[in-house]
Amino acid sequence: MALKKNPKFDIKRKYYRVFQISLILSLSLLIVAFKFFPDVEFSKLNSDPPPVLISTIDIPNTKGETTPPPPKPLIPIESPTDDVLDDIEIESTDLNVNAAIAEVEQRPTTEEVMPDVIFVVVEQMPEPIGGIGAIQKKTIYPEIAVRAGVQGKVFVKAFVDEKGNVFKVELLKGIGAGCDEAAMVAVKNTLFAPGKQRGKPVKVQVTVPILFKLQ
Repeated sequence: MALKKNPKFDIKRKYYRVFQISLILSLSLLIVAFKFFPDVEFSKLNSDPPPVLISTIDIPNTKGETTPPPPKPLIPIESPTDDVLDDIEIESTDLNVNAAIAEVEQRPTTEEVMPDVIFVVVEQMPEPIGGIGAIQKKTIYPEIAVRAGVQGKVFVKAFVDEKGNVFKVELLKGIGAGCDEAAMVAVKNTLFAPGKQRGKPVKVQVTVPILFKLQ
């Protein structure tokens, strides 16, 4: 059975009466306000826009391009008259052929100026006496290269003088295992037919290939 609330403490029973009284009071106040205070002045809001700040920049005056001054007029030069030309003597322009030939003969040749020049290409290149086979016979196959099975070609640059002797050797490409040194020693101990340029023996550098191949 639901319990009933005490009417003295039931607030919802007075909602309607309180609402009616509040509505009557608000309407009465509104009527009194319109009757006794008809003119109500409202203060005007300041709606002026904010001031605008304008910044100015000083622009320097541009200078116009100055045109170059006009060229000075040419001063006329008086041409020589026939009397002046008669006083000029023209020397003889005969060419002394014998003197020119003697001067050319006295000039040092290229070979005299550069005696230590080593040529790369000449008319007759140096060749080993006995051919490449003679150098191959002098070449000793290193034992370590034989055991390791090293084979290939070694390229040695030989510098041959006017008498056909090799005065310097350089290794261009090697295969290692002592074959490079053996090839350089064989080329160093080989006599060449000297290279010639214009019929005269000269110093020439030549590349010699040495083959190392196991039987």
